[in-house]
Amino acid sequence: MTSNLLRQAGLAVCLLVFPACATLENTDTEVAPTQINTNPFPSTYRPLDSETVLLKDATVLDGLGGRIDGGDVLLSGGRILAYGQEVSAPSGARIIDAAGRWVTPGIIDNHSHLGVYPSPGVDAHSDGNEISAPVTAEVWAEHSIWPQDPGFSRALAGGVTAMQILPGSANLFGGRGVTLKNVPARTAQAMKFPDAPYTLKMACGENPKRVYGYGRGYPGGTPYSRMGNVAGYRAAWARAASYKEAWERHWSGEGDAPERDLELDTLMGVLQGDILVHMHCYRADEMAQVMDISREFGYHVASFHHAVESYKIADLLADYGACSAMWADWWGFKMEAYDGIRENIPLVHRAGACAIVHSDSDIGIQRLNQEAAKALADGQRAGLDLSKAVAWQWLSANPARSLGIFDQTGSIEVGKNADIVVWSGDPFSSFTQADLVFVDGAVLFDRSEASLIPVSDFELGHPGEGDLK
Repeated sequence: MTSNLLRQAGLAVCLLVFPACATLENTDTEVAPTQINTNPFPSTYRPLDSETVLLKDATVLDGLGGRIDGGDVLLSGGRILAYGQEVSAPSGARIIDAAGRWVTPGIIDNHSHLGVYPSPGVDAHSDGNEISAPVTAEVWAEHSIWPQDPGFSRALAGGVTAMQILPGSANLFGGRGVTLKNVPARTAQAMKFPDAPYTLKMACGENPKRVYGYGRGYPGGTPYSRMGNVAGYRAAWARAASYKEAWERHWSGEGDAPERDLELDTLMGVLQGDILVHMHCYRADEMAQVMDISREFGYHVASFHHAVESYKIADLLADYGACSAMWADWWGFKMEAYDGIRENIPLVHRAGACAIVHSDSDIGIQRLNQEAAKALADGQRAGLDLSKAVAWQWLSANPARSLGIFDQTGSIEVGKNADIVVWSGDPFSSFTQADLVFVDGAVLFDRSEASLIPVSDFELGHPGEGDLK
């Protein structure tokens, strides 16, 4: 609006002195509104070459609660072409006898720090927390990812085909997360799941208090309490709302563009519905308060992570529409984790809420199928009517929903990405291993073929001094 008023004032002065300059208004050109590039680091992922494959006579879990005994799954062109019983193999298809084996959608871990806290875990590799301030929404996890982390191939051997890489939980707002395909690559961008929404990591409770409180003296060194946490969230969202309003006025032609602020770009993306909030939060009362804050500022929490007390508010989570990403049996390692129970995941599922098994661990991500097995067994012992087919939703469909990629992966459905695992037996058994792992129809892992067991450059080691001669 300011620029329009100045132009009008200038024209009025011009008309008083030089009436002929009235024609200048007709030759003035409108300046296009300033835009923000919301994707400056686009995915460069390209699926590897694949062949047409028919997986024959397996026990198939579709990831949606369905089970097919003696089932077939046809993969072609990187996608699921057909599934069911007695699926015909096209001419030239590779047929894999999967009798006695199980076929599932690939596991999706929606809480991982691979690449930002890679192995070996030394200080030089500790790039997951930007602790310079309580609000660091301007940082992006992908800018810390080391693609040579051996953890990626270890996770692949455990049937993990995709994962969300998050910043740590030191901050109220820790920064952007990114969803990756679990494929060998030279750059993080070559692993980025195409068209997956960005996410925002936030944290409740003890972690922000521990990092910024107790006189540590970091810049902006609050919060010292849970009161301070909530005040910090609200102050940041209030700034973001004003920033968004200023940009919207500019885009409508009513004002100049505000000065770019990378922190507020991310928060504005949340308020616009383009970036999904994933929030580290243990206690039930804090999760309920965060839901209230989200209603105050008009955003939505896609998933609460760790969430050891979700069972206490499972009905509220179901009504609100947030997932809970949980461990099977981690609890008691700090006060806010004290009230965990082993039936947490199945109780959240029974309430109709979105339950997820996650890792938050470079070790746990290698056996998430076993973590789901523990949660399933605990639920069954508590009298809950749960099947293995239903429980697999906790590993594929539900995490895919929380990451905004369920239209592409997370279940065995015609047209979806061929992200598939062939297990040596029942994947809920601790004796079972992944035999084959497909990502977009390409075999990325084959336990029987050494050339298809990925090894990172770091794992190859360094030749000894004598070998260099």
